[in-house]
Amino acid sequence: MASKNAKYLPLLFLYILGIFDLILAVDYTVTNNAPTTQGGMVFANQIGEDYAQQTLDSATNFIWQIFQENTDDDRKDVNQVDLIIVPSLPPGVVAETSNNQIQYSSDFLGGSSGDVKTDFAGVIYHEMTHVWQWDGNGQVGQQNRGGLIEGIADYVRLKVGFIPDGWAQPGDGTSWDEGYSTTARFLDYCDSLMSGFVAQLNKKMKDGYSDGFFQDLLGKSVDQLWSDYKAKYGQ
Repeated sequence: MASKNAKYLPLLFLYILGIFDLILAVDYTVTNNAPTTQGGMVFANQIGEDYAQQTLDSATNFIWQIFQENTDDDRKDVNQVDLIIVPSLPPGVVAETSNNQIQYSSDFLGGSSGDVKTDFAGVIYHEMTHVWQWDGNGQVGQQNRGGLIEGIADYVRLKVGFIPDGWAQPGDGTSWDEGYSTTARFLDYCDSLMSGFVAQLNKKMKDGYSDGFFQDLLGKSVDQLWSDYKAKYGQ
């Protein structure tokens, strides 16, 4: 005969899961260090800390899906991400990420002429990808493939749909590792050849990096894939 308390077990299980989720949750902090600048006021009045934290959290969950990282063992060990609105960054730099801290230029926010929230979210998805993606234990930089790192970040932005004006169109570019939207478009092509390609590439980049990863996953060298990609779009 079943215990009279058995009916409470599902509720207890859900309660434990809830506690477990809280333990594993990533904390997000948002600080506006440029409150008196035009961009700082744009952030305070048109974006706000609540929306910023929601965007950081939604970006994390979206990136985990893109990278097919379903367990903590698959992911980087990151417990907290800090977003700081700073008065300025080097010329042309909208935001930069280091040590799980995102610095976002208030100069860019102050000069934004489009949909401020959409532009903000697009940058956040890009920068949050840098928080979570693997970089081959530094080998990507050693092999001068930094464009691939930026391309993967823009690939995430492409897949979520936050595409700003001026982005490369499919087939554009002179090199597969040109970076940013050019590489993002190429990676999207590679993903069309094998669903989940970017996720598998990112997994391979956990411990190292080689251009041969493209051959391993798609059966062609990255240079041949680039030639095929350009030919597809008549370039």
